[in-house]
Amino acid sequence: MLDRQPEDLESHPSPASDDIAARLSQMVRLQTVDGQHEPFAAFLRLIAELYPRVHANLERETVTDRGLLLHWRGSQPAESPVVLMAHFDVVPAFEADGWTHPPFDGIVSDGSVWGRGTLDDKGPLCVILEAVESLLGEAFTPQRDVYLWFGGDEETGSAAATAAAALFRERGVTPWLVLDEGGAVVDAPLPFIDVPAAMIGVGEKGSVNIVLEASGDAGHASAPSGLTPTARIARAVSRVERRPFPARLPRVAREMFATFLPHAEGSGKVALEALTRAPLLTAQALARLGGDAAAIVRTTLATTRLAGGSADNVLPASANATLNCRIAPGESVATTVRHVRRAIRDRDVRIRITDPNEPTELAPTDNTQFQLLSTAARAAYPDAIPAPYITLAATDAKHFQRFTPATYRFAPLAMDAVQRASIHGVDERVSIASLHAGKHFHETLLRSV
Repeated sequence: MLDRQPEDLESHPSPASDDIAARLSQMVRLQTVDGQHEPFAAFLRLIAELYPRVHANLERETVTDRGLLLHWRGSQPAESPVVLMAHFDVVPAFEADGWTHPPFDGIVSDGSVWGRGTLDDKGPLCVILEAVESLLGEAFTPQRDVYLWFGGDEETGSAAATAAAALFRERGVTPWLVLDEGGAVVDAPLPFIDVPAAMIGVGEKGSVNIVLEASGDAGHASAPSGLTPTARIARAVSRVERRPFPARLPRVAREMFATFLPHAEGSGKVALEALTRAPLLTAQALARLGGDAAAIVRTTLATTRLAGGSADNVLPASANATLNCRIAPGESVATTVRHVRRAIRDRDVRIRITDPNEPTELAPTDNTQFQLLSTAARAAYPDAIPAPYITLAATDAKHFQRFTPATYRFAPLAMDAVQRASIHGVDERVSIASLHAGKHFHETLLRSV
């Protein structure tokens, strides 16, 4: 539904850039958590109020009840467009979990904005709007058309982004560049790489939930016979977790190491040189490190749910477990399920899957688009080394990458290890300085494309 057409720039003064923290704070206060309706509608009204030039000059189209598509027409509309993406839904948060400041109060303190969504993903959304509002204030017109896509259900299925991608395909529009959340500016991307880095995601791992189920005869717990369903599921989980997926070093990891090598010193340089010479040994070494390092080189599996039984003294009739798998490039949903089935070695454990997503293709790093992203990152964060990597979590961008090769994932905000751990966790916050740098990144990028 198209409900807004461009109007005169001069009649809508842009808000002062010093208030960027205040504007993000207002966004955080709206609890855009799945299961509610009004906060989502209120959020779309809020950004129209906070960014009057954007609201007045970009064509506005709703896609499903959770998506907003804004179209900024360029001076050369025959050129393929740019799509900047972010989402405004957030996962739940509770003050009782130990937050320093209430998660939905949007407190500005100690040089940061605190609250759920400041990093994932209202902060990245905010700096896109800040940049466009500022450029409109200069009467700037991009060469290419620019679309802003803001989704409201990324955390719960991405139906809106799926519909938006389908809309582009129906209209025969193939973007020249798509940029979504994913990477960030980090202080040390891996334990042996101790340099600031702008990690630009060139693809993302796939995902699937594998549900293990077992049944048996219910009865009194005083007379068990054979494996109960709970014991059978427990054994299956133990077996699959003792048999990790094979480790392989993908192309993007080799490119990442090569990027950092000229900037490394001391033991870090020695480690990187060794890693670039022996891909198989490198993959095995990274797998042993665990965490992000292991996730780069293999499909990961985490048991996220266990259920079975209704009382302490009753044999359960059924039990189940859910394994959340993140699938590495080169693997697939089918190979992941096959690996789990072989690891379990029990025909009495049934397997079904939910929410399957194959890994995406990898975007190129030798093209103009990646170079422009790297240049913009360097302009905003002069000390950070732009480097490609594989995004470990799922994003809305996967729906666009299926028909747009130049799809990347980079939120231009600085995040140390504590901040990265706060995403979906406790005390999520973003520094005000980082918000200004993120705005500068998008201004630089939009001028260059």
